[in-house]
Amino acid sequence: MTTPEITIATPADRDAVVGSLVAAFVKDPVLRYLFPDEETYPQYAAIFFGHLFDRRVHRSSIWTIGGGASVAIWEPPAGQPAEPPADAPAAGHGSPEEASYPADVLARVQAYDETVHAALPTFPFWYLGVLGTHPDSAGRGWGRAVMRAGLERVAEEGLPAILETSNPGNVELYRRAGWEVIGSMSEPVHTWFMQQSPR
Repeated sequence: MTTPEITIATPADRDAVVGSLVAAFVKDPVLRYLFPDEETYPQYAAIFFGHLFDRRVHRSSIWTIGGGASVAIWEPPAGQPAEPPADAPAAGHGSPEEASYPADVLARVQAYDETVHAALPTFPFWYLGVLGTHPDSAGRGWGRAVMRAGLERVAEEGLPAILETSNPGNVELYRRAGWEVIGSMSEPVHTWFMQQSPR
């Protein structure tokens, strides 16, 4: 069985990508900390991943495979030029998250985001913000394939790559893929920060 082509996501891939990520992260410690209620998890997680997708898709830094079944959402280094669409919402006031979450959920999302970003390195790096595969496509190596596609782009720029995970089982998986733990935080969810140095 041949592996499908890896492509850079476009706005047309949004629904498939968001659907895959909502399904992939249903038991993820961070997503369940942010959205603990079973009834509202699908709705709030879709808003969360949709917002991440919308912020990155115009930067050509989202790699997908299998029609969006597996996806890696990368954030280029701060300072790289970006040209968001004219109708893209600005971060902060008026963002989709602010308009769609109740106040307690919004506060939790914003506080977690601020805590993570305060713990990230200050040097330039590519950030692997999301890596996920729809459960129906798990075990095919697609997640590793889309991650590698992003790492190839990172290598071209000679910069390190950073990710964070709160899933203990993922730490060893990432280690085997060349990542190393560079730090951790214990609150509000135990999270490991990992780096892959320039090759």
